[in-house]
Amino acid sequence: MNVLWVYLWPAYVAGLVAGIVAGIYGFRHRPRRNAAFAFGLAAAIGAAALWHGPLGAADRLASRVERGIRDALVYYEMTQVTGHVQHGPLTRRVQLSGPADDFQRSELARLMSQIPGASGATWSAARGLPLILEGTAASLLGFLFGLLLAYLVELRRRHNAQWNW
Repeated sequence: MNVLWVYLWPAYVAGLVAGIVAGIYGFRHRPRRNAAFAFGLAAAIGAAALWHGPLGAADRLASRVERGIRDALVYYEMTQVTGHVQHGPLTRRVQLSGPADDFQRSELARLMSQIPGASGATWSAARGLPLILEGTAASLLGFLFGLLLAYLVELRRRHNAQWNW
């Protein structure tokens, strides 16, 4: 499981589509350009939030990571140690708890940070980047790339409009 394909890619594509549509409309209708861009930006952010929450991508990602944590702890026979993805807000950071000595703590933190989908692991309550911000950033990046593509299409259309033969 790769976070890029499972969680970020659909948010990026939603932002890309919103950027292309807003750019095509905005670059052709100069008086309504700002309104088109604002509507496209709101659509990109809304699509990322919709993907994160009601469509359940964040919960699916968290359950996959937690399943990987449980499997790894069982494999390493550390059944008294528990691990889960930090919630409130949901991040990809793994929080570990339970009895372990210093060597086990450092090695388990290293091993848990290598689980696909986890950004890192800690034994303390450290905060990570909220998952919804990662999705929104991917969507905004897609929106900007969509605007660039729409601008290039509009430049080509304007350049070809001068040829009337």
